[in-house]
Amino acid sequence: MLTDLAEQLRTRESAGLKRRRITTESRQNAHITIDGCSYLAFCDNDYLGLANHPQLIEAVCEGARRYGVGAGASHLISGHSSAHHALESALASFTGFPRALLFSTGYMANAGVVTALIGRIDALFADKLNHASLNDAALCSSIKLARYPHLDLIALEKQLASSQARRKLVMTDAVFSMDGDIAPVPKLLALCDKYDAWLLIDDAHGFGVLGRQGRGVASHFNLSSPRIIYMATLGKAAGVFGAFVAGQVEIIEFLIQSARSYIYTTATPPLLSHALLRSLSLIEQEEWRRERLSQLIMQFQRGLQSMRWKLLPSKSPIQPLIIGSNDEALQLSESLRERGIMVPAIRPPTVPKGTARLRVSLSASHSKEDVDQLLSALRQLDSVYESPR
Repeated sequence: MLTDLAEQLRTRESAGLKRRRITTESRQNAHITIDGCSYLAFCDNDYLGLANHPQLIEAVCEGARRYGVGAGASHLISGHSSAHHALESALASFTGFPRALLFSTGYMANAGVVTALIGRIDALFADKLNHASLNDAALCSSIKLARYPHLDLIALEKQLASSQARRKLVMTDAVFSMDGDIAPVPKLLALCDKYDAWLLIDDAHGFGVLGRQGRGVASHFNLSSPRIIYMATLGKAAGVFGAFVAGQVEIIEFLIQSARSYIYTTATPPLLSHALLRSLSLIEQEEWRRERLSQLIMQFQRGLQSMRWKLLPSKSPIQPLIIGSNDEALQLSESLRERGIMVPAIRPPTVPKGTARLRVSLSASHSKEDVDQLLSALRQLDSVYESPR
């Protein structure tokens, strides 16, 4: 068995697909330290630059003094703290849904929703570029998953129209994590209205960034519907950790009773919820963070116009630069690292074959000078590579 695993690892490495971890020695920021060396980093999801905010650090310390370190039990035993409860209420109010429920991670939240609400006689419909957590949630539910081509609403409508399932659930990323584009949520919701389906929105990369005061993709499109089941994570723009699901009272109560990934796990440390209450306030009040982020996105896009690599159209902090081959993407990433800049190379199976890319993640913690430094390095490398334009 070990020999077989070793052979599979060698095959993966020869194809340029073996992943390697880096170990950071500093706080998550625009500038990080790895092996004693400082790098300008474009590789995290701390979109608003809150992960090191002094108020959040103090809130964590305050929460630890008040609640201790661990929750000690699952939510349905004795682990549900007043801090958890206050955060759930605040998240529901902030996103405009009747009720919200905390989960440990977005992965667990998606698994909990799908396995609790969808049974063997029901149907799931998913965009082909959805995050792995949505796809794996379908696998856990043992329900046949109908996947439609990316953003192809004509194909989705055909699938919905032909389904005789008791319950139908359409699943989509709000902001697609590898392409950075935003799902046409109003059109998806219209199809759900027409064919009596629920719409599960994974807003991991939109919460805190999109919408009025960062209230998410529903606010971005000015939508409100009892059909929407809204999931967002709290370790990206919110700068801390965790996830939540928001929706109608009946849905949230049913998840409390039936979502196995909620019921059978220890609750997250209450100190994190205490810190997230402060984070939510900062997201709401500090509009300058989203304004700076928008300016940096435009600066980066303008700076790439004369280069040969294709930048996918994205209004989000995720800016994917398509390279093509795995080897060239890895080489380009390594060349940037040699210049003191960290940008990850993303390869199959995370993205389709032949679309290996550099995934540039921008943050309000970056400066204009940081983006200029990245653009300058890319221009230098553009002149070195000999591939046709």
